[in-house]
Amino acid sequence: MGIVIIFAIVTILAIYGSFTALKNKNFLGLVFGVLTFLVFGWFAFMTLIESGFPAAH
Repeated sequence: MGIVIIFAIVTILAIYGSFTALKNKNFLGLVFGVLTFLVFGWFAFMTLIESGFPAAH
């Protein structure tokens, strides 16, 4: 479950970085931010689906 949290944090930071790069008209940074969002967002989503939520004890 820890890896999902790490992937989600990286995804959120990639969204923030993409908006910042767009605001500063940094197109290379925008490309890398969007690609990071897509890759890590996909990993976070699929890991959450595959591993599921932890059972409450």
